Amino acid sequence: MEEIFHLIKLAQGGDEGAKTRLIEENAPLIKSVIRRYKNKGTDYEDLFQLGCIGFLKAVKNFSFDYNVRFSTYAVPMIAGEVKRFLRDDGFIKVSRATKSLAVKINSFVEKYKQENQESPPIDMLAGEFGVEPFEVVFALDAIKTPVSLYEKGEGGDDESGQTLLDKIADKRSLDDGIDRIILKDMIRSLDARDKLIIVLRYFKDKTQSEVARVLGVSQVQVSRLESKIINRIKEEFNPNS
Repeated sequence: MEEIFHLIKLAQGGDEGAKTRLIEENAPLIKSVIRRYKNKGTDYEDLFQLGCIGFLKAVKNFSFDYNVRFSTYAVPMIAGEVKRFLRDDGFIKVSRATKSLAVKINSFVEKYKQENQESPPIDMLAGEFGVEPFEVVFALDAIKTPVSLYEKGEGGDDESGQTLLDKIADKRSLDDGIDRIILKDMIRSLDARDKLIIVLRYFKDKTQSEVARVLGVSQVQVSRLESKIINRIKEEFNPNS
């Protein structure tokens, strides 16, 4: 740890040799991030170069006052550089089917609101269009830029403003690799209702009360369900904790 901090200080002072050594020693970390973006129309070597750019930005901006490991700080910077390029270059697109579904849902919602003076619950929309509840949420928000697992929520009934990673990860596990950091596989494995709760709470910045209205249950029930989901994921995320 002291060695990497020493190299970071040298790199921040303009030492090109230190920058090169940091990239060489952290190449596995960079590669573990960029492999998520293969088959997006960009050559692997170009992705690696983008990852290196993000990594060097992390080196430049890292503060020793942060109470995190450098790798924890670097991962979202690396991923962000790659995603920004792919988005700006037009490779990340919303599918025509998703856009079409979003238009149909919005039309139904507007008509329902006019007739009932309230928004239809997600389960009703899912049944109306023959899709899973979380697919409704994704479709309705299809045009918006995805929120990072590292981005802090604003508000919420618990007013914690924590990221999903804040709640389920410890500093040791965050160094184990990008697979665990982004939690993609764990979230994908949840059932439709649990996935919807996580999506609304941590990706869409909804409060527990707002989620309760969507699901047609009480805020207390949402709080209990959320705690169970987080604890279950946490057990898988940190099996030895």
